[in-house]
Amino acid sequence: MNHTILDERLNGLPSSVWQKIAQIDELKGQWIGGVKLGPQVLGRLKRSVLVTSTGASTRIEGARLSDEDVEKLMRGIAIQQFSDRDKQEVQGYYELLNNVFDSRNRLRFTEGLIKHFHQELLKYVDKDTRHRGDYKKQENQVHMIDEAGQSVGILFNTTPAYLTPKEMQELVEWTRSAIDDQSYHPLLIIANFLVQFLQIHPFQDGNGRLSRILTNLLMLQAGYAYMPYASHEKIIEDNKPEYYLALRQSQKTFNTNNDTVVPWLEFFLDVTFHQSKIALELFSEENVEKLLSPRQLEVWRYMQDAVEVTPKELSEKLGIPRPTINQVLSRLIDLKKIERLGLGRGTRYKICQIILESGR
Repeated sequence: MNHTILDERLNGLPSSVWQKIAQIDELKGQWIGGVKLGPQVLGRLKRSVLVTSTGASTRIEGARLSDEDVEKLMRGIAIQQFSDRDKQEVQGYYELLNNVFDSRNRLRFTEGLIKHFHQELLKYVDKDTRHRGDYKKQENQVHMIDEAGQSVGILFNTTPAYLTPKEMQELVEWTRSAIDDQSYHPLLIIANFLVQFLQIHPFQDGNGRLSRILTNLLMLQAGYAYMPYASHEKIIEDNKPEYYLALRQSQKTFNTNNDTVVPWLEFFLDVTFHQSKIALELFSEENVEKLLSPRQLEVWRYMQDAVEVTPKELSEKLGIPRPTINQVLSRLIDLKKIERLGLGRGTRYKICQIILESGR
């Protein structure tokens, strides 16, 4: 896959693609410019997304663990009814995704990193011991997997094993160069990398899961900071037929005179837009409980039934020390959940009526 072909795919894109990119970046700007969530809140959201993303990404490939099962497994609770392979795949995905969330700024996108990720992804999977971290040595095919984990058909044949090292080198070099030179919008670069990576299918197993890990890394490094707080894997799982169809519609044109990335690109942008909206909705009234600690939530609920309150009233009614009340009120102001009225001893607080709405 030479660089010219990868470049040509991103020329002459329809206006619908650019409209979607503009919408996504508007929401990205709202996330960056919005309220800065506290570390405790972000920690809770990230833990939830780790479970959701791990469950979704492994189920797409045929695993059967629910999100509840994944959470139990990560807490060290034995789950007997599932195969060792399912549990091993979940463990590897969860740990690798967590490392990506925590270390994304220290990671440079290279072939070596991709191989290392593959090794980490499959490090607990007994059947993959021989090939993890190495490109495939024999041919493989992409199958569509149903809810029972069974193949319902071959989507497409992949790059021959003997050509895989060359094509991966060229793909990673193009991606790295395009990112460094800012040759295209980062969403175009990421989408083009992913569809070609999945066409090559460079590893014997784990390619789909690895592609979603790499999506998280590349999106985070491109400035889409909400990735750990809204699961793109879950959106793909919920739209799995459309996911397979978009891949197939683009990949069947590769190496023909009608080479186009547009079907896949539009699906990828739709997923990203939906993910952006979910992230912004964390600021909405309906999701306030996800953002607040138990003390903050207690104060918030009390204030919803009061027109205006003073710190003294809150402390006496709720039995919470004044210094803690002051910290809670400060946090709720930062989150734009309440507003301050007056100054000094006459200071009062009330619920803020202005709520950030997503998608505007």
